[in-house]
Amino acid sequence: MNPVIEVQGLTKDYGQGRGVFDLTFQVEKGEVFGFLGPNGAGKTTTIRQLMGFVRPTRGGARILGKDCFRQAAAIQAHTGYLPGELSLMDDLTGDGFLRFMAQMRGMKGLGSAEELKELFRLDGRQSLRKMSKGTRQKVGLVCAFMAHPELLLLDEPTSGLDPLMQNRFIELLLREKARGATILLSSHMFEELERTCDRVAILRAGHLAAVEPIAALRQTRTKQYQFTFPSPASAAAFSAAWPGAKVEGSSASVALTGQEELSRLLSLVAGYDVKDMSVDGGSLEGAFLGYYGEEV
Repeated sequence: MNPVIEVQGLTKDYGQGRGVFDLTFQVEKGEVFGFLGPNGAGKTTTIRQLMGFVRPTRGGARILGKDCFRQAAAIQAHTGYLPGELSLMDDLTGDGFLRFMAQMRGMKGLGSAEELKELFRLDGRQSLRKMSKGTRQKVGLVCAFMAHPELLLLDEPTSGLDPLMQNRFIELLLREKARGATILLSSHMFEELERTCDRVAILRAGHLAAVEPIAALRQTRTKQYQFTFPSPASAAAFSAAWPGAKVEGSSASVALTGQEELSRLLSLVAGYDVKDMSVDGGSLEGAFLGYYGEEV
Protein backbone atom coordinates (compact mmCIF):
# COMPACT_ATOMS: atom_id res chain seq x y z
CA MET A 1 0.00 0.00 0.00
CA ASN A 2 1.33 3.45 -0.95
CA PRO A 3 1.47 5.88 1.99
CA VAL A 4 -0.69 9.00 1.84
CA ILE A 5 2.04 11.16 3.43
CA GLU A 6 5.74 10.61 2.77
CA VAL A 7 8.26 12.79 4.59
CA GLN A 8 11.95 12.33 3.82
CA GLY A 9 14.70 14.35 5.48
CA LEU A 10 12.35 17.32 5.87
CA THR A 11 14.21 20.34 7.22
CA LYS A 12 13.26 23.97 7.75
CA ASP A 13 16.11 25.79 9.48
CA TYR A 14 15.23 29.23 10.86
CA GLY A 15 18.59 29.53 12.57
CA GLN A 16 19.57 29.43 16.25
CA GLY A 17 18.21 25.88 16.57
CA ARG A 18 14.68 26.87 15.52
CA GLY A 19 12.75 24.84 12.96
CA VAL A 20 12.60 21.13 12.14
CA PHE A 21 15.49 18.94 11.13
CA ASP A 22 15.75 15.76 9.05
CA LEU A 23 12.22 14.48 9.73
CA THR A 24 11.43 11.15 8.07
CA PHE A 25 8.13 9.31 8.51
CA GLN A 26 5.14 7.97 6.58
CA VAL A 27 1.39 7.99 7.22
CA GLU A 28 -0.66 5.17 5.72
CA LYS A 29 -4.13 5.47 4.24
CA GLY A 30 -6.84 5.36 6.92
CA GLU A 31 -4.35 5.93 9.74
CA VAL A 32 -4.66 8.51 12.52
CA PHE A 33 -1.12 9.74 13.12
CA GLY A 34 -0.41 11.92 16.15
CA PHE A 35 2.17 14.65 16.67
CA LEU A 36 3.18 14.99 20.30
CA GLY A 37 5.53 17.59 21.72
CA PRO A 38 5.72 20.84 23.69
CA ASN A 39 5.31 24.29 22.19
CA GLY A 40 8.23 25.06 19.91
CA ALA A 41 8.94 21.41 19.16
CA GLY A 42 8.18 21.88 15.45
CA LYS A 43 4.67 20.47 15.04
CA THR A 44 3.18 23.55 13.35
CA THR A 45 6.25 24.09 11.16
CA THR A 46 5.91 20.52 9.90
CA ILE A 47 2.21 20.86 9.13
CA ARG A 48 2.73 24.17 7.34
CA GLN A 49 5.28 22.48 5.09
CA LEU A 50 2.85 19.66 4.37
CA MET A 51 0.28 22.27 3.32
CA GLY A 52 2.81 23.91 0.99
CA PHE A 53 2.89 27.22 2.86
CA VAL A 54 6.62 26.97 3.62
CA ARG A 55 9.43 25.84 1.32
CA PRO A 56 11.76 23.31 3.01
CA THR A 57 15.41 24.20 3.46
CA ARG A 58 16.19 20.68 2.33
CA GLY A 59 14.48 17.33 2.08
CA GLY A 60 10.84 17.19 1.14
CA ALA A 61 7.36 15.79 1.59
CA ARG A 62 4.76 14.25 -0.70
CA ILE A 63 1.03 13.79 -0.21
CA LEU A 64 -0.94 11.46 -2.48
CA GLY A 65 2.21 11.21 -4.59
CA LYS A 66 2.42 14.98 -5.14
CA ASP A 67 5.15 17.35 -3.99
CA CYS A 68 3.81 19.36 -1.06
CA PHE A 69 5.37 22.65 -2.14
CA ARG A 70 5.26 22.49 -5.94
CA GLN A 71 1.79 20.92 -6.15
CA ALA A 72 0.22 22.48 -3.07
CA ALA A 73 -3.02 23.55 -4.77
CA ALA A 74 -3.76 20.02 -6.00
CA ILE A 75 -3.10 18.62 -2.51
CA GLN A 76 -5.21 21.25 -0.75
CA ALA A 77 -8.20 20.33 -2.92
CA HIS A 78 -8.31 16.96 -1.14
CA THR A 79 -7.32 18.17 2.35
CA GLY A 80 -9.24 19.45 5.33
CA TYR A 81 -6.93 21.81 7.23
CA LEU A 82 -7.27 23.42 10.64
CA PRO A 83 -4.38 25.77 11.50
CA GLY A 84 -3.09 26.22 15.02
CA GLU A 85 -3.92 29.93 14.88
CA LEU A 86 -7.18 30.70 13.09
CA SER A 87 -7.36 33.80 10.94
CA LEU A 88 -11.01 34.40 9.99
CA MET A 89 -12.83 37.17 8.12
CA ASP A 90 -14.26 39.08 11.04
CA ASP A 91 -16.74 41.02 8.88
CA LEU A 92 -18.59 37.78 8.06
CA THR A 93 -20.88 35.66 10.16
CA GLY A 94 -19.94 32.06 10.84
CA ASP A 95 -22.39 30.88 8.16
CA GLY A 96 -21.08 33.48 5.72
CA PHE A 97 -17.53 32.27 6.23
CA LEU A 98 -18.55 28.63 5.69
CA ARG A 99 -20.34 29.56 2.46
CA PHE A 100 -17.29 31.49 1.27
CA MET A 101 -14.95 28.58 2.00
CA ALA A 102 -17.31 26.11 0.29
CA GLN A 103 -17.26 28.29 -2.84
CA MET A 104 -13.47 28.52 -2.69
CA ARG A 105 -13.30 24.71 -2.59
CA GLY A 106 -15.72 24.37 -5.49
CA MET A 107 -18.28 22.56 -3.36
CA LYS A 108 -21.89 22.21 -4.41
CA GLY A 109 -23.65 23.22 -1.24
CA LEU A 110 -22.20 23.07 2.27
CA GLY A 111 -21.60 19.33 2.59
CA SER A 112 -22.12 18.23 6.17
CA ALA A 113 -21.85 21.73 7.65
CA GLU A 114 -25.33 21.72 9.21
CA GLU A 115 -24.76 18.34 10.86
CA LEU A 116 -21.40 19.52 12.20
CA LYS A 117 -22.87 22.79 13.49
CA GLU A 118 -25.43 20.77 15.42
CA LEU A 119 -22.74 18.45 16.77
CA PHE A 120 -20.69 21.37 18.11
CA ARG A 121 -23.71 23.52 19.07
CA LEU A 122 -22.52 26.28 16.77
CA ASP A 123 -24.78 29.26 16.03
CA GLY A 124 -23.46 30.36 12.65
CA ARG A 125 -25.56 33.55 12.58
CA GLN A 126 -23.18 35.30 14.96
CA SER A 127 -20.50 37.68 13.68
CA LEU A 128 -17.04 36.16 13.74
CA ARG A 129 -15.75 39.32 15.41
CA LYS A 130 -18.01 38.74 18.40
CA MET A 131 -17.27 35.03 18.78
CA SER A 132 -15.21 33.63 21.66
CA LYS A 133 -12.05 31.68 20.93
CA GLY A 134 -13.88 28.38 21.46
CA THR A 135 -16.73 29.34 19.10
CA ARG A 136 -14.27 30.45 16.41
CA GLN A 137 -12.54 27.09 16.83
CA LYS A 138 -15.84 25.36 16.12
CA VAL A 139 -16.15 27.33 12.86
CA GLY A 140 -12.67 26.15 11.91
CA LEU A 141 -13.56 22.54 12.68
CA VAL A 142 -16.76 22.65 10.61
CA CYS A 143 -14.79 24.19 7.75
CA ALA A 144 -12.13 21.45 7.90
CA PHE A 145 -14.57 18.53 8.02
CA MET A 146 -17.59 19.65 6.00
CA ALA A 147 -16.35 18.44 2.58
CA HIS A 148 -15.54 14.91 3.84
CA PRO A 149 -11.90 15.21 2.70
CA GLU A 150 -9.75 12.11 2.29
CA LEU A 151 -6.95 13.77 4.29
CA LEU A 152 -7.19 15.94 7.43
CA LEU A 153 -4.31 17.99 8.85
CA LEU A 154 -5.33 19.27 12.28
CA ASP A 155 -3.12 21.53 14.40
CA GLU A 156 -4.27 21.67 18.05
CA PRO A 157 -7.91 21.15 16.99
CA THR A 158 -9.51 21.29 20.45
CA SER A 159 -7.80 24.48 21.59
CA GLY A 160 -10.41 26.59 23.39
CA LEU A 161 -13.06 23.87 23.48
CA ASP A 162 -14.73 22.77 26.72
CA PRO A 163 -14.54 19.09 27.79
CA LEU A 164 -17.95 18.24 26.29
CA MET A 165 -16.93 19.61 22.88
CA GLN A 166 -13.54 17.88 23.15
CA ASN A 167 -15.37 14.57 23.56
CA ARG A 168 -17.59 15.35 20.60
CA PHE A 169 -14.51 16.11 18.52
CA ILE A 170 -13.05 12.71 19.44
CA GLU A 171 -16.31 11.02 18.41
CA LEU A 172 -16.16 12.88 15.08
CA LEU A 173 -12.55 11.89 14.53
CA LEU A 174 -13.34 8.23 15.15
CA ARG A 175 -16.22 8.42 12.65
CA GLU A 176 -13.90 9.94 10.04
CA LYS A 177 -11.35 7.22 10.74
CA ALA A 178 -14.04 4.55 10.23
CA ARG A 179 -14.94 6.27 6.95
CA GLY A 180 -11.35 5.73 5.79
CA ALA A 181 -9.98 9.26 6.11
CA THR A 182 -6.27 9.71 6.79
CA ILE A 183 -5.64 12.10 9.69
CA LEU A 184 -2.56 13.84 11.03
CA LEU A 185 -3.31 15.31 14.44
CA SER A 186 -1.09 17.64 16.44
CA SER A 187 -2.20 17.91 20.05
CA HIS A 188 -1.23 18.57 23.66
CA MET A 189 -4.26 16.54 24.77
CA PHE A 190 -2.85 13.15 25.72
CA GLU A 191 -6.28 11.56 26.04
CA GLU A 192 -7.18 12.87 22.60
CA LEU A 193 -4.18 11.15 21.03
CA GLU A 194 -4.59 7.98 23.06
CA ARG A 195 -8.24 7.53 22.09
CA THR A 196 -7.81 8.23 18.39
CA CYS A 197 -4.28 7.56 17.11
CA ASP A 198 -2.72 4.43 15.67
CA ARG A 199 0.80 5.82 15.96
CA VAL A 200 2.39 8.86 17.56
CA ALA A 201 5.45 10.83 16.45
CA ILE A 202 7.28 12.47 19.35
CA LEU A 203 9.00 15.74 18.47
CA ARG A 204 11.61 17.39 20.64
CA ALA A 205 13.43 20.61 19.71
CA GLY A 206 12.68 20.12 16.04
CA HIS A 207 13.93 16.54 15.89
CA LEU A 208 11.94 13.33 15.62
CA ALA A 209 12.63 11.49 18.87
CA ALA A 210 10.54 8.43 17.98
CA VAL A 211 7.55 7.13 16.06
CA GLU A 212 5.71 4.58 18.18
CA PRO A 213 2.41 2.67 17.98
CA ILE A 214 0.02 3.73 20.72
CA ALA A 215 0.10 0.12 21.97
CA ALA A 216 3.86 0.38 22.56
CA LEU A 217 3.44 3.57 24.60
CA ARG A 218 0.69 1.94 26.64
CA GLN A 219 3.07 -0.87 27.57
CA THR A 220 5.44 1.67 29.11
CA ARG A 221 2.68 3.22 31.20
CA THR A 222 3.15 3.22 34.95
CA LYS A 223 0.07 2.08 36.89
CA GLN A 224 -0.56 2.69 40.57
CA TYR A 225 -2.17 -0.16 42.55
CA GLN A 226 -3.54 0.89 45.92
CA PHE A 227 -4.64 -1.59 48.57
CA THR A 228 -6.53 -0.89 51.79
CA PHE A 229 -5.85 -3.26 54.71
CA PRO A 230 -7.70 -3.74 58.03
CA SER A 231 -4.99 -1.94 60.00
CA PRO A 232 -1.71 -0.01 59.65
CA ALA A 233 0.08 -3.12 60.95
CA SER A 234 -1.25 -5.18 58.03
CA ALA A 235 -0.19 -2.48 55.55
CA ALA A 236 3.28 -2.40 57.10
CA ALA A 237 3.55 -6.20 56.88
CA PHE A 238 2.65 -6.06 53.19
CA SER A 239 5.19 -3.31 52.63
CA ALA A 240 7.90 -5.43 54.23
CA ALA A 241 7.06 -8.25 51.80
CA TRP A 242 7.05 -5.89 48.79
CA PRO A 243 9.99 -3.47 48.99
CA GLY A 244 9.14 -0.18 47.37
CA ALA A 245 5.51 -0.12 48.44
CA LYS A 246 4.46 3.23 49.90
CA VAL A 247 2.45 3.03 53.11
CA GLU A 248 0.09 5.63 54.51
CA GLY A 249 -1.97 4.47 57.48
CA SER A 250 -3.88 1.34 56.48
CA SER A 251 -3.17 1.82 52.77
CA ALA A 252 -0.25 0.75 50.62
CA SER A 253 0.43 1.65 46.99
CA VAL A 254 2.65 -0.03 44.40
CA ALA A 255 3.77 1.43 41.06
CA LEU A 256 4.29 -1.01 38.19
CA THR A 257 5.42 -0.41 34.63
CA GLY A 258 4.28 -3.08 32.19
CA GLN A 259 2.72 -6.39 33.23
CA GLU A 260 5.79 -8.39 34.23
CA GLU A 261 5.36 -8.03 38.00
CA LEU A 262 1.58 -7.95 38.17
CA SER A 263 1.09 -11.70 38.68
CA ARG A 264 3.60 -11.74 41.52
CA LEU A 265 1.94 -8.71 43.13
CA LEU A 266 -1.52 -10.26 43.00
CA SER A 267 -0.23 -13.56 44.37
CA LEU A 268 1.28 -11.74 47.33
CA VAL A 269 -1.85 -9.65 47.97
CA ALA A 270 -4.00 -12.80 47.97
CA GLY A 271 -2.38 -13.79 51.23
CA TYR A 272 -3.70 -10.69 53.02
CA ASP A 273 -7.12 -9.52 54.12
CA VAL A 274 -7.58 -6.70 51.62
CA LYS A 275 -10.58 -4.44 52.24
CA ASP A 276 -10.36 -2.45 49.03
CA MET A 277 -8.28 -2.10 45.88
CA SER A 278 -8.05 0.60 43.20
CA VAL A 279 -5.98 1.03 40.05
CA ASP A 280 -4.88 4.30 38.47
CA GLY A 281 -4.19 3.38 34.84
CA GLY A 282 -2.04 6.42 34.17
CA SER A 283 -2.10 8.16 30.79
CA LEU A 284 -0.24 8.56 27.56
CA GLU A 285 1.52 11.45 29.27
CA GLY A 286 2.81 9.07 31.93
CA ALA A 287 3.87 6.61 29.28
CA PHE A 288 5.61 9.38 27.35
CA LEU A 289 7.53 10.53 30.42
CA GLY A 290 8.27 6.95 31.40
CA TYR A 291 9.52 6.16 27.90
CA TYR A 292 12.00 9.06 27.82
CA GLY A 293 12.56 9.63 31.51
CA GLU A 294 14.55 12.69 32.55
CA GLU A 295 15.70 13.23 28.96
CA VAL A 296 12.45 15.10 28.24
